[in-house]
Amino acid sequence: MVDNLEALSGLIKKQLENYEDKIDVGDVGTVVTIGDGIAQIYGLKNVMMSELLIFPNDVYGMVMNLEENSVGCVLLGKDSLIHEGDVVKRTNKVVEVPVGDELLGRVVNSIGQPLDGKGEIKTKSYRPIEMPAPKIMDRESVNSPLLTGIKAIDSMIPIGKGQRELIIGDRQTGKTAIAIDTILNQKDKNVYCVYVAIGQKNSTVAQLVQKLQEFGAMKYTTVVCAGASESAPLLYIAPYAATSIAEHWMLQGKDVLIVYDDLSKHAVSYRTLSLLLKRSPGREAYPGDIFYIHSRLLERACHLKSELKGGSLTALPIIETQAGDISAYIPTNVISITDGQIFLSNDLFNKGQRPAIDSGLSVSRVGSAAQYKSMKKVSSSMKIELANYQELLEFSRFGSDLDKVTKDILKHGSILMEVLKQKQYSPLSLSQEIVDIYIAQNKLIDDIEVEKVHKALKRISEYIYSQKNDIYEKLENGHLLDDELKREIEECVLTVKKVL
Repeated sequence: MVDNLEALSGLIKKQLENYEDKIDVGDVGTVVTIGDGIAQIYGLKNVMMSELLIFPNDVYGMVMNLEENSVGCVLLGKDSLIHEGDVVKRTNKVVEVPVGDELLGRVVNSIGQPLDGKGEIKTKSYRPIEMPAPKIMDRESVNSPLLTGIKAIDSMIPIGKGQRELIIGDRQTGKTAIAIDTILNQKDKNVYCVYVAIGQKNSTVAQLVQKLQEFGAMKYTTVVCAGASESAPLLYIAPYAATSIAEHWMLQGKDVLIVYDDLSKHAVSYRTLSLLLKRSPGREAYPGDIFYIHSRLLERACHLKSELKGGSLTALPIIETQAGDISAYIPTNVISITDGQIFLSNDLFNKGQRPAIDSGLSVSRVGSAAQYKSMKKVSSSMKIELANYQELLEFSRFGSDLDKVTKDILKHGSILMEVLKQKQYSPLSLSQEIVDIYIAQNKLIDDIEVEKVHKALKRISEYIYSQKNDIYEKLENGHLLDDELKREIEECVLTVKKVL
């Protein structure tokens, strides 16, 4: 009996081997299991990592796991259209996204398909979503500023073209507001912008696009949207696809700004994929390569050498913290990858400081090398003065009897904080920022009540525009703030103060 069973099993095994020889399992596979946007496929022996696969009903997928007996694939469409036993075919190419000037002013999804109802995007060029970062020898040091139009950033935490500056803070503290104002400030500056919305509500993205159109910023901006209702694979590939769109312009010698809003949700989408693909969970259930997904993304931002046309890609990744905890897993990962961070404080936000930038925890590791000399000169001591003010403010709460020196420091600090306040959607020109900071730094308005500071600055700006416009023109054209310009600014301040 045993001999018969062994003979039978040997015969079946031999028949199966002969059967497999007749089928080309290198380019065709069969769906074994399907669910939660993940397909396990038998066959496809010649498939590549990140290769695009085609399923029935025009559903596409991307290979993410290469195992001994199966292939793990994430679906870039509805898994309800796929069933067990369906045939899967290779495309012999990795996932690509359309690139080119045709994408300017458009809202697209993670694979470059239009979402704005403006019709098909007719572009001839495509670029893989995953590309190696430019080599060290192909890069140049960051040497030219990317102005945000926000006084607190351009003076104390300057950003250079090719830099990666993290915007970090709790929910609803104005992180996106800073990124949008920076995009608005690139108008007429020959900087292309790409905004990536990861895991946000479609209604929120629609409002944002409307604002960009209102201020004429969509002419030089592309919005890549992977909404909260999209599957985890589309959320995961969105920033890579957007970076490929931006890289196309960088390689043509253009300056590009890209905003990732936000990488916390991107990390969560990758964790979801990894757990569904049965990869080993690590700290906080994130997979072991969670650091790598962000490092290989942000490493693509750089300033290329002039021999390679000298283009730049500046990255502003956004990370959401919980109760201001910047020592959590994902925040510390991204802080260690970037060249500095702009930290938004919940306490400052609740006190009415807008933008709520904590000058003590915020830093730019390369931007000061690319800062305009006139701005560097007027703002060099601001961080120290604000640190002294914050320290004395804490002590002054415990004592009522303060000496004159302490009172003067507190008064000057409160004026500085007020000057650094700025409304959303109102980025300033470089010359306006320099004049405002010079006035505050040199205590020219310390005798004014704090409530009247913005009224005074507005009047001074209007007076300079109408009577002394050459001050702004000289500063805008890179003219240093010399004694003659300082004297003219001080005269303008005195003239306006008389009629306040």
